[in-house]
Amino acid sequence: MSKRVLVETRDLFFRGKIQEIVRTSGAEITRAEPCDLAVVELGKADAQDRIRGLVERGVAVLAFGSHLNAEQLRDARTAGARAVPNSEVELALRAQLER
Repeated sequence: MSKRVLVETRDLFFRGKIQEIVRTSGAEITRAEPCDLAVVELGKADAQDRIRGLVERGVAVLAFGSHLNAEQLRDARTAGARAVPNSEVELALRAQLER
């Protein structure tokens, strides 16, 4: 059974890249839970609460955001996500999907 991946990003550039990586890995993109992995863009006011909620339900979370927002990345890690700067999201997603 393929992994179901929830993608939550407003950025069309990243959305396209992420969706292509998901598709080529054989995973399925979903717009709602249940899912095995959530890819969450940081920056929205409720991002940390969203991450916490997903983690509490047992969903693996890959969060990404600007390297200039180190505090948001740190907070996402504290909430239970694997948090990476934008420049690393593609590599991190590929690694996560191989697990």
